Amino acid sequence: MPRDEMLTVPQVLAELNGVSLRTFYRWRELGKAPVCVQYPNNKLRVRRSDLDAWLDARREAS
Repeated sequence: MPRDEMLTVPQVLAELNGVSLRTFYRWRELGKAPVCVQYPNNKLRVRRSDLDAWLDARREAS
């Protein structure tokens, strides 16, 4: 089984159609951002599966 792709914050923002970096970090402060992994150098990464699950949880019923 292949490992989950680790996305950088700019890649996540591009997936979210250009959400600003400021908005992303505000969502993190509010606990509303996708789950992130923080490396020892303080860089953040988001697993592709976590981003997909986060997006699925926000899908509205039509």
